[in-house]
This record gives sequence, C-alpha cells and structure tokens, in this order.
Amino acid sequence: MASAPGPHVRVGVGAFILKSAQEPASNPQFLIGKRINSHGGGTFALPGGHLEFGESPEECAVREIMEETGLKVTNVRFLTATNDYMPADSRHYITLWVACVRETDEHEPQVVEPDKCEGWEWQGWEDFKGWVEGYGEASEKKLFSPMLNLIAQRPGVIPALT
Repeated sequence: MASAPGPHVRVGVGAFILKSAQEPASNPQFLIGKRINSHGGGTFALPGGHLEFGESPEECAVREIMEETGLKVTNVRFLTATNDYMPADSRHYITLWVACVRETDEHEPQVVEPDKCEGWEWQGWEDFKGWVEGYGEASEKKLFSPMLNLIAQRPGVIPALT
C-alpha cells in the first residue's frame, strides 16, 4: 500500500520581462502583476509558474509568459535562484529567476488568465527596490514572498539580459 506523499519542495520559475532590449542596466523596467485566487493572492509578482517534468527553466518561462500575458519573448537568460519557504501557506519552492525581453516592443501584455491576475504594469527596478525597503503593514503594494526573498537572498541582483 502506497503512503500519501508528505510535504515536498517544488520548482517555480519567475520571469522578468524587460520592457525593451535597451533598458538601462541600473534601472530596467519590467512587468509585474497582481495575483488573485492562489497562494499569494493580493500580492504583486512576475509572470511564471511551475517547472514541468523535462522542461528547461527557459522553456517554462516562455510557456508561462504566453499563457499569462499573451507576449512572445526572446533572449531568455537565467538570472539567479532563491529558496522560498512559505510556512503560512505550507509551501516550499526553489524559484529560478530568468530575464527576457518582449519579441516586439509594441506588443503590450494582456490579462489572459483573469482568474489568476488582476492586471499587468511596467515597474522600474529602483521603485521596486523602494517597495521592498519600506515593506511592512502600511506598504502601498504587497509583494509575493519570493519577490521579497529575491532582494534579501540575492542583494545586488538586477534583471538584465547580459
């Protein structure tokens, strides 16, 4: 008789979609959206999702971005990884972060999964870091915990194509 699986670690992929290939290296703009109806509901996060069996992180990012935003992306590059233990949600992830750029700058993101995302917006890296530095109960924008972990665990990281 097989026993029920216990707690386990999953692999997630978070994708920084840069607004253009010419984004300034120190303050690139990237796409962020407000999550709904899932763990982390009401928080801001990047497009992304679960890595499927046999899939590369880059393939996962391309698939999830298309499913969530309708955007085609190119130049998908590994950025870093974080360890994201979320005891309140009984979840534990290793998140693989990638950076990429829209295939065509004129294409804007769509809310393809309205049951999962309230809307998308372009955000500057320096403003985003300001959200993290001033984070707390009174924060204007709540962030998905892996986004907070990215700054805490990987200080100095900046989403870029190089």
